[in-house]
Amino acid sequence: MEDDPNHLYRLDGVAHIASAVHLEMAGLYHLARLNESWFRLDEPLVSAFVERWRPETHTFHMPFGECTIILQDITYHLGLPINGQYVSRCLTDFPRYIAGGQPPWVWFEELLGVLPPANCIDKFTVKCTWFEETFSELPQGADEETVRRYARAYIMMLLSMQLFGDKSGTRLHIRWLPYVARLEDMGQYSSAALSWLYRCMCRVANINVVKLAGPLWGGYQPSLSDKGPRVTNWRLRIDLLQPGDFLWMPYSLAEVVQVVHPEILEPRHMTLWRAATTLIYFAVIEWHPVDQVLPQFGGVQGRPRASLNIDFLMSKDGRGGDHWFPLTL
Repeated sequence: MEDDPNHLYRLDGVAHIASAVHLEMAGLYHLARLNESWFRLDEPLVSAFVERWRPETHTFHMPFGECTIILQDITYHLGLPINGQYVSRCLTDFPRYIAGGQPPWVWFEELLGVLPPANCIDKFTVKCTWFEETFSELPQGADEETVRRYARAYIMMLLSMQLFGDKSGTRLHIRWLPYVARLEDMGQYSSAALSWLYRCMCRVANINVVKLAGPLWGGYQPSLSDKGPRVTNWRLRIDLLQPGDFLWMPYSLAEVVQVVHPEILEPRHMTLWRAATTLIYFAVIEWHPVDQVLPQFGGVQGRPRASLNIDFLMSKDGRGGDHWFPLTL
């Protein structure tokens, strides 16, 4: 696919009609270009790894030790910032966080220039099909404000459908309004993608859950009830892995270092990769367990320690009353 800096990219990777300036301003240009041409998902491999996920430690328990997805992966693969303000707003009390205390749907119309019909609205969510139909084609001769409105809608779809998708994939939450209101400020926020992925992995580790949500590229959501031959084959191959078969530090390879953006390798980013800290995505709080996977940073793993107990925080997901969260935070 030709890389045209004058275009955004649709969720399927096709060039969009709005200017890429707004995506670069929001720090999401690289994310918008990712699609199935960049990432190929192996469904049975994902299912085999999920079977080894431990919610207590947020790690995969492998024959040779523990490993996990870390902030370094988010930086290299998605090109998202990991240093900045946390992504959090109260989900049920929007007027407290909206300039002038406007009702949320009044603010929605002001920022996007149109209001969804009543049959497309459910509480604070809108049907994704309405977004796609309404903002698929930019009007001829659109002025700057119209382009910004389409860019806001595009970013809300990009975040809700690709990065923070749920299992339904049919509705878009308007929690992103405070962020798209000022596109130039979006780059100041830290990526919350890993927090949401951890939460989705913990949910699907439950034997009663059969679909995995989260930032899975290409729209793939594996059914974990599939125990066919390919899943079994991957499970057996993982069981036979030896310590020398696993590449602990893939980003240290010369061919990788040559193609990444130099800013990624600055000490201020590399320090954060090694931080055992909380990851915040609205009411979702998860733990970044780098102390459990020191070999991924070239270290030697000592005797396992008891995992940090944050069951109380992990039980909060924004469903029902969540006023405790902004007050406690």
